[in-house]
Amino acid sequence: MTPAIKLLEKHHVPFEVLQFRPIETSVNFANDAAEQLCLNPEAVFKTIVINVDGVLHVAILPSTNKVDLKAYAKACKGKRAELADAQLAQSSTGYVIGGISPFAQKKRLKTLLHHSAKHHMHVYVSAGRRGLEVRVSPHDIVRMCGADFAIF
Repeated sequence: MTPAIKLLEKHHVPFEVLQFRPIETSVNFANDAAEQLCLNPEAVFKTIVINVDGVLHVAILPSTNKVDLKAYAKACKGKRAELADAQLAQSSTGYVIGGISPFAQKKRLKTLLHHSAKHHMHVYVSAGRRGLEVRVSPHDIVRMCGADFAIF
């Protein structure tokens, strides 16, 4: 039971847990999840920690997309964005790379959910451990994470 799952249960958010076998050498666990679970890759979202002008933020975007750092910085009303250092991402969220969930992070970070999530009734995000996904409504992500929809 991860902090993400506990949070969803505590707030009575409808969700479903799915498991897959993580490939330890992988660089894109969201793609692995989509492939192994036979899910639409556009509905499987990855959670990335991004440093915008020295402040950490969270981007949630489809596994098929690469984050456009310039567009992300603009969506945050910032000037410059870069991927956060892995150790910093892990210590600020409380999750390991490849298992960072948007839910129940150690520090609440400004979160943007890719606008394409609006086109799905449910999306899949990390449940807080490599090899564990949760199926949840994009609107529950917005509500539970204080996220905003954005184009990036």
